[in-house]
Amino acid sequence: MFSLRGASNSRREFCDGISRRDVLRIGTLAGLASVGGMTLPQLLAAESRAGVRTPKSVIMIYLVGGPPHQDMFDLKPLAPKEIAGPWRPIATRVPGFDICEALPQLAGLTDKLTVIRSLVGNQHDHDAIQVFNGHDPKKPKPSGGWPQFGTMVSRLQGPAQPESPPYVSLCYTCTHGPYNEPGPGFLGAAHSPFRPLGDTRSDMVLNGVTLERLFDRRALLKGFDVLRREVDQTSMMAGLDAFTEQAMGLLTSSRLADALDLSKEDPRVVARYGTGDPKIMMDGNGAPRVPQSLLLARRLIEAGVRVVTLNYSKWDWHGGTNAEGRANNSIFLREEEDFPVFDRCVSALVEDLHERGLADDCAVVVWGEFGRTPKISPIVGRDHWPQVNCALLAGGQMRHGQVIGATDRIAGEAVSRPVTFGDVYSTLYRHLGIDTTQMTVSDLQGRPQYLVEDGSRPIQELIG
Repeated sequence: MFSLRGASNSRREFCDGISRRDVLRIGTLAGLASVGGMTLPQLLAAESRAGVRTPKSVIMIYLVGGPPHQDMFDLKPLAPKEIAGPWRPIATRVPGFDICEALPQLAGLTDKLTVIRSLVGNQHDHDAIQVFNGHDPKKPKPSGGWPQFGTMVSRLQGPAQPESPPYVSLCYTCTHGPYNEPGPGFLGAAHSPFRPLGDTRSDMVLNGVTLERLFDRRALLKGFDVLRREVDQTSMMAGLDAFTEQAMGLLTSSRLADALDLSKEDPRVVARYGTGDPKIMMDGNGAPRVPQSLLLARRLIEAGVRVVTLNYSKWDWHGGTNAEGRANNSIFLREEEDFPVFDRCVSALVEDLHERGLADDCAVVVWGEFGRTPKISPIVGRDHWPQVNCALLAGGQMRHGQVIGATDRIAGEAVSRPVTFGDVYSTLYRHLGIDTTQMTVSDLQGRPQYLVEDGSRPIQELIG
């Protein structure tokens, strides 16, 4: 059930108990009569029978703080112990595609995955900006800053479904500011992500007003007649900005509400992903470890969202204590704790997309802002390492079952096929049908700006 709060102060209600602000938030319901009381699965089944396909889409998973590439997807078992660490590689479904022994479920899906072991051009600092827009924050940027990937897609393609926003962020707010997703840049608030896990989520409760009541056209018309008279007197509509207008019509969409309601999901599927506590920020300032965010992302993609971003856990391991309060002076205790949960939820997402026929239409990328130092320090473990990084990709009708690029014997430098953030984003844009060699958007000065950095191109090994 979802709610919709009015203003806490100076709340003015109509005779049926709905405030003027509530009616504004309810927005335009013209398109909702066709969906009536159908649940999201029922609606999707009807669309499937009618031959309606989901739009091309992207799920971007940000591993906050920089995951250890040489402990996950680029192990070096022949290196000295202070570099190799305790983990050993295991064989997978694809010959030569070895990954960490703590990721056995992903090992069984490598024919559906690609690992990039040679992601270069990483920034030096803890900052989410490059992960979200593909641009090096140290390089010159246009006035207003670069828009996020999802913001660009919102501007260029708009909503795929009238009842669903083009871009949804499931990112939790981190107390370390740079970990948070950047703003919409020079494209402005009209193309900011819809954020159902933040303040907007608390507005999605209807305070005792049932959906059936909302779908009663007479009640709606009566409410809007009153609203119209109020608007004529106060000119309230003149103050609504583009972002508010975008939000109108979304909050009571049965499609969007159902997508965000995991109680409507098969409990076996929920259990397959696993669960976490969104109130526990890992290491105090990272994102919470919430596997169900990946399930919500899949449900939002089914509901017609083009881009979903989320942040997952905290990967900047420098000691302290783990979730159970045990002394954790070694990063490997945190890896023992985090890797199995990560393995479970990411493999569940990949399997789910394939089982539900979404894999060709939905591309997934999993990455962090940089890699980790080859040498393990007894004080800080694996420290920040911008020289090379890794990324995991799935879906998107790409040629998976391969490893792209290679590093030296200590996983410290790329020695073949360097790939940039811009190359990855060029590939994702191409998947969405956007040509980054031709498409531009105008900045605040009216200058055309390309979507990715100069020289960035789609990854040929993935697109053929």
